[in-house]
Amino acid sequence: MVAKLDRLVRSLRDAKDIVDELTARGVKLSIGGSVHDPNDPVGRLLINVLAMVAEFESDLIRARTKEGMQVAKANGRLRGKPPKLSPAQQKHLMEVYNAGTRTTAELAELFNVARSTIYRTIQRQHRGSS
Repeated sequence: MVAKLDRLVRSLRDAKDIVDELTARGVKLSIGGSVHDPNDPVGRLLINVLAMVAEFESDLIRARTKEGMQVAKANGRLRGKPPKLSPAQQKHLMEVYNAGTRTTAELAELFNVARSTIYRTIQRQHRGSS
């Protein structure tokens, strides 16, 4: 079995758990044609170094993603998912909701959305009017 270590592990603890499991199964590390046994010191060293590099790479990706999202947000390009209901539908929903003639489940069915969308819309409208 061949696997990329940076895709297999996300942290050193995760790598240690996976290596322990694979070692128990008798799996060895093969790099460039040379085989390293995780039970011997050199094999353990190589696996730990590879795991540290994989964790470092994962941290870099996370940091770059966070930085990119901050730049996009500052430039006004990161707005999130648009609301399911148009402003007119939201207004109509609030009119029906405030009339008290329908339950949230009935409103969800009427507007063909999930109940969570109904709750979120009501919460947004109440925050906007405060």
